[in-house]
Amino acid sequence: MRAAPAFAAFEWKIAFRYLKSRRSQGGVSAMSIISVIGIAVAVFALIATLAVRTGFRTEFLTTVLGANAHTSLHAGIHRSADGRKSTSIRGFEDLTEALLEVEGVVRAYPVIRTQLLAASELRNTGVDLFGVRPQDFMALPSIIEPETSTGSIKDYATGVAVGTGVARQLGIGVGDSIRLISPDGVKTAFGTAPRINSYPVAFIFGIGRYDIDRTRIYLPFGEAQKFLNREETADEIEIFVNNPEAIDEIEPQLLALAGSGFFAWSWKDSSGAFLRALQMEDNVMFIILSILVLIATLNIVSGLVMLVKNKGRDIGILRTIGLSQGSILRVFFICGASIGIIGTGFGVILGWLFAINIDPIFEFVNMLAGGGVWDPSIRFLSSLPAKIELMDVLSAVGLSLGLSFVVTIFPARRAARMNPLDALRYE
Repeated sequence: MRAAPAFAAFEWKIAFRYLKSRRSQGGVSAMSIISVIGIAVAVFALIATLAVRTGFRTEFLTTVLGANAHTSLHAGIHRSADGRKSTSIRGFEDLTEALLEVEGVVRAYPVIRTQLLAASELRNTGVDLFGVRPQDFMALPSIIEPETSTGSIKDYATGVAVGTGVARQLGIGVGDSIRLISPDGVKTAFGTAPRINSYPVAFIFGIGRYDIDRTRIYLPFGEAQKFLNREETADEIEIFVNNPEAIDEIEPQLLALAGSGFFAWSWKDSSGAFLRALQMEDNVMFIILSILVLIATLNIVSGLVMLVKNKGRDIGILRTIGLSQGSILRVFFICGASIGIIGTGFGVILGWLFAINIDPIFEFVNMLAGGGVWDPSIRFLSSLPAKIELMDVLSAVGLSLGLSFVVTIFPARRAARMNPLDALRYE
């Protein structure tokens, strides 16, 4: 007799009939449904977690790289012409032009940067001041397309741009006046007098990162030089490249061009520790949720064991009429694998729906919890992000289907090895 081909049509027909049969008919349809639900929930949890993880990293990098340089060149401590210690950069115009010639560099510009006190009629707060030329300021991605904004970015040349958190802290709006107070002022017989200048607020931006919106103020480069008495110098040169992930490969070229006494500080130096901690947390969460998927797939084992026990007489008859052990194994393998495939499919759909509807879902959860679920001062981002990536979905699907197929083999082999005489003897 010629052997039947693997996964023949009759094997699929028998398997699906067993899956649909009720318990009174020797089937375990209820257990099958429970297994499908368990796997769907586990895969949904895994995909949802991966989507939030990917969205969080993407959003974090977008806001970091959208408002900050990919790397910046700083001068080491040296003596200025008057003998005082300084870290200012002279001849920054020529150096900036030379840096733009390096392959991979798309933008470079000088910056005045310091910390000082900002004050309004109501309150005062510490801020980070960035002195940036208008054309360079309006080239920052997060500034061009902020989450929220008030005023016109084109008015930046005539005033200051402040983050939403700074504006909220000081109680100011567009058109109001803000005082900048620098402790490094004019030396007098009675000590150092602070420098105080007032500027109109021209633009208020919110990019979605708490640590930037809450502390940052931009002032036109030339005005910052005059206010801080740093004519003909810059504090640093900020550099943007076409591939931020490869900044480590470009930095040696930049430093070689700048010469001795310079050092670089990239986005990886400022945010690398956070990203490494995030990656470690991601790996731990993936392992934990993989265990959840494994537990869900074990329901397949219990369901198939019950199915093999209930269908013992059928197995004996099938073996008697000529089905091989391989055919019996494949019948029950199809039963278990089908449960895994169906559950995984539902889980992927649920995970996808969660990712694209995360905002209303999060608002609902926040409402149930009475608000305050998301603290941007801790997580830096103003909202919970989610992003579905193909590799994340494939890893979840591969894990779920792989475990489903593996755990199915054991009860399927038990059914295939069942002696037909023993199966029929007690029926």
